Amino acid sequence: MELGLETMAAAIGVSVPVLWFLLCFVATIPVSFLWRFVPGTLPKHVYSAFSGLVLSYLSFGISSNLLFLVPMLLGYAAMLLYRPKCGIITFFLSFGYLIGCHVYYMSGDAWKEGGIDATGALMVLTLKVISSAINYNDGLLKEEDLREAQKKYRLVKLPSLIEYFGYCLCCGSHFAGPVFEIKDYLEWTEGEGIWAPSDKGLSPSPYGATFRALVQAGISMAVYLYLVPYHPLSRFGEPAYQEWGFWRKLSFQYMSGFTARWKYYFIWSISEASIIISGLGFSGWTESSPPKPKWDRAKNVDIPGVELAKSAVVLPLVWNIQVSTWLRHYVYERLITKGKKPGFFQLLATQTVSAVWHGLYPGYMLFFVQSALMIAGSRVIYRWEQASNVGLVKKTLVFINFAYTLLILNYSAVGFLVLSLHESLALYGSVYYVGTILPITLILLGYIIPAKPARSKARKQQ
Repeated sequence: MELGLETMAAAIGVSVPVLWFLLCFVATIPVSFLWRFVPGTLPKHVYSAFSGLVLSYLSFGISSNLLFLVPMLLGYAAMLLYRPKCGIITFFLSFGYLIGCHVYYMSGDAWKEGGIDATGALMVLTLKVISSAINYNDGLLKEEDLREAQKKYRLVKLPSLIEYFGYCLCCGSHFAGPVFEIKDYLEWTEGEGIWAPSDKGLSPSPYGATFRALVQAGISMAVYLYLVPYHPLSRFGEPAYQEWGFWRKLSFQYMSGFTARWKYYFIWSISEASIIISGLGFSGWTESSPPKPKWDRAKNVDIPGVELAKSAVVLPLVWNIQVSTWLRHYVYERLITKGKKPGFFQLLATQTVSAVWHGLYPGYMLFFVQSALMIAGSRVIYRWEQASNVGLVKKTLVFINFAYTLLILNYSAVGFLVLSLHESLALYGSVYYVGTILPITLILLGYIIPAKPARSKARKQQ
């Protein structure tokens, strides 16, 4: 069996531990499918928790489950013992624990060298634990003081321990997400909310949507395996790279970022298929006639939306969608002072939390600071676009924003891929920091050339 795994791993260019993880990860699909046939609410919670524990054990060993128990128990203890502050307590305890694990395991180095450990799953689990505590905390607040998302997901009563464990480990969904809310999990398990029988009938068939997700996963893996030999990260350290001219270096950075994304597209497509086939991915019905089912709860990426993004502002809405939603609900919106508009501080703070969540590597920090600059610069172009009355100018600005987004995204991704400070700065410097200077220049120009609202035709005629 070991020889067979080595042959398979060599065929797709990964290590044996990574291949074993991928096999367990793909196994979340049949495991989630079998959830549909478990009778009764309590057995479903037990199955969710137990299957998650077994998959974690098979993927990472028994130590992974001990690793996961710490934040889960800390979060539940905070909810049980001190509800008024359980959200903020769990946030800092869970993030502190995650940071400690990142430092201890140095997972980024392991991933670069073809290894695998449980910190990736711990990252997803951390978000689940924190959102549960914050939503339970929100259950104490007056409804009129809450935002729509808070009203929707607040918990009035404490979930039982088995409900909480079932949510955290549900059928291996902690491996790579998507992150979903505990209230949705409880309603799904109990057959309530949108999962309750209605005039539209019982819950819709998930098989068509699952098949589409699997096809997307297959295409993503095929594209990645085709491109990666031509754009290996090791090329950055070779003398040949240093001999290239500016445009060739920039194009190689672009293609490296483009290639790496297809690996994530594959992972998220598999997790999407897993959540959809269980039924949890169902998110309601369209308004069309006849109504069609929506499966947005499982969606973590919109591939055309990322690769053809017209503005950097939309990237959080199409890339790592559920984590971006989590950051918006539990960081960005909660930093906004009531009655005031959000600014660059909220954006930078949110990106910083995202960077820390990924790990304490300088490359992550650089990438997310770059992302904040990229989005701020894109907003300037968008404001100019909206202020223009001239059709040709408007279309030109739309194209400029599109090209700007692709350029800065793939330039910034270099730090995310190589991780080290020295290598990140060296590679940014090899293209004269073009992806850093350009956003900063746009931000400054936004103050010098402020966008004035376009006057309506009626106003002109007056």
